[in-house]
Amino acid sequence: MEFVPKWIAWEVTRRCNLNCVHCRSASTMNSFDTAFDTEEAKKLIDDIASFAKPVMVLSGGEPLLRADLFDIATYGTEKGLRMCIATNGALVTDEICLKMKASGIKMVSMSLDGSGPGTHDNFRNQPGAFDGVVRAAGLFNKHGIEFLINSSFTKRNQKEIPDVMKVAKGLGAKAWYMFMIVPTGRGEDIMSELISKEDYEEILKWHYETEKDETAMLMRPTCAPHYYRIVPQMNKLAEEGDKLERRTLKFSTGGSKGCLAGQVICLITAEGEVYPCSYFPRSAGNVKKTHFKDIWEKSKLFLELRDFKKYKGKCGDCEYINVCGGCRARADAVYGDYLEEEPFCSYVPVRTKKKAEKAGK
Repeated sequence: MEFVPKWIAWEVTRRCNLNCVHCRSASTMNSFDTAFDTEEAKKLIDDIASFAKPVMVLSGGEPLLRADLFDIATYGTEKGLRMCIATNGALVTDEICLKMKASGIKMVSMSLDGSGPGTHDNFRNQPGAFDGVVRAAGLFNKHGIEFLINSSFTKRNQKEIPDVMKVAKGLGAKAWYMFMIVPTGRGEDIMSELISKEDYEEILKWHYETEKDETAMLMRPTCAPHYYRIVPQMNKLAEEGDKLERRTLKFSTGGSKGCLAGQVICLITAEGEVYPCSYFPRSAGNVKKTHFKDIWEKSKLFLELRDFKKYKGKCGDCEYINVCGGCRARADAVYGDYLEEEPFCSYVPVRTKKKAEKAGK
């Protein structure tokens, strides 16, 4: 299997104008900004573009707080990268939209965590945050800028999932990504609000049934690798996980299974640390000290994540390991061991059952 970086998120700043309850980086307006000035940012793009041409998402914090954001975006576009921006929408204006188009931005992602102001603004700790998303969506539609909606769910808003999906579609989103919370950053403070294993399973089944009938908008569960177990189960396909093929999804980062951390995706932090994904705060190396290619290809962390034989517990036993793999970031957050089993999966693998039966005899 070839492991090539296809999607990289980069914290171009950690400063943010909101204070969201589940923020993976605990961003505020007083957070660390960045270790990269404009020229250093361009050198990083050169380093990455020298061996790969991934989608690069300029993230944060709130990237629109960075004055040279569109200089960086333009440079990345010129180097052949597919440049995108992740924003909370509050700072989007007509002028910002024109700069996005001029710099070659291909896609914008926004977050929407409730079907109305009450829930979304509660998540974001900011009155008016919901209205900001609606206003930004209108501006993107006006200027012909494609955008997708990311929605994060816990017990406090899980009942709104179908309605949030409908709102995203009504706003004109090209895709809706349903995020299942990984407890990192401020997310650790709402550990008790994580959706139960049982509800998790039912929500993913709902997603499967709804996605089959959805044609106007791409739907994709994120940080929910067991979806790629549930799909073949509900399709009544082969039981052997290594005989299953993951479906190709538009806008997908690609990859061979549900959890793509350190396999085709990663995050570069504001300090230059390379994490396996945005919710996995373990560093494989720092791009200010080591070339990105060397980190990607040689780091112990990434190499272990790519070796499925090292996975423990039910994940190590599971016949669906090649299409699921469990969320490595969630295993790390809950157990302190990224090779442990997925803590929010209710499925019991055939091999695990046999081991239990043998031990009981």
